[in-house]
Amino acid sequence: MTLRTPLIAAASLGTLLLAGCSGAEADGEASPESDASLTVAAAFYPLQYVAEHVGGELVAVEALMPPGVEPHDAELSPAVVRSLQTMDTVLYLSEFQPAVDDAIATTDARALDAHHIVDEHAAAHEDEGHEDEVHEDEADHADEDGHDHGSSDPHFWTDPTLLAAYAEDVAAEFAELDPAGADTYAANAEALVAELTALDEDFQAGLASCERDDIFVSHEAFGYLAERYDLHQEGVAGLDPEAEPSPARIREIRELVAETGATTVYSESLVDASAIEALAADAGVQTAVLDPVEGVTGDDDYIAVMTRNLDALKDGLGCS
Repeated sequence: MTLRTPLIAAASLGTLLLAGCSGAEADGEASPESDASLTVAAAFYPLQYVAEHVGGELVAVEALMPPGVEPHDAELSPAVVRSLQTMDTVLYLSEFQPAVDDAIATTDARALDAHHIVDEHAAAHEDEGHEDEVHEDEADHADEDGHDHGSSDPHFWTDPTLLAAYAEDVAAEFAELDPAGADTYAANAEALVAELTALDEDFQAGLASCERDDIFVSHEAFGYLAERYDLHQEGVAGLDPEAEPSPARIREIRELVAETGATTVYSESLVDASAIEALAADAGVQTAVLDPVEGVTGDDDYIAVMTRNLDALKDGLGCS
């Protein structure tokens, strides 16, 4: 029973990224983005979202992950790796995407690592007795390629206040690279922080009075959200969505669902939902989507997805 979708091939990813260039640019003509002061690569969606909002018209943002791709272990084509050498900076999260870590090391590209936010909050997660329990079948899980996913939750952006702190880091990085645009980056970051603060207030109000506080998810991507809003996360898989849950863990989750009176278990938008659906059918509960916002499609954005998450939590937890 697997919980994740197939990885995108390296060649396909390179093609998708290069397809983002305009036809005029491919013919040697100037791209409309060529007037931007900075060109920035964003390793995955939440970082892209911040870069676009903080940079505004002054920054051309290149996404390393195409829409709808689960980013943990996606590979980069040689063309994409080479493109990092032309970027003013790369926004990434070390230890989250091994291919991106390797590409930055290989090209020696300038990069802004968001991992300090994870480090600063890791102790708080580890101190919570119920939070992000590491099961013996997935502790320090290394995948078939030898990549160690570790035991720290990287998904800091599921707490809007931490994404707001990251926005200020990005504004400082852009201002250092482009001092002439510093005031614009600061103002854009201030506007984004205000939006994220309002989102946090919506979560605080919406989850203030609920019948339950246990959330059962396909993999443990919601530790920061749980910490911020006093919830208790239980994952069928651990931090790595590729990990195969053991039959013992599935039985344990089914028993916890019954003990806590849960009415809902949560799947994800970019991960195969079959395991959660089977668990829900066996436990006699419903399913809903709780999205870790690792990637979006269509006209979606971070605020829209997180607002849907709030609605799903309120329904599933019996919040008034």
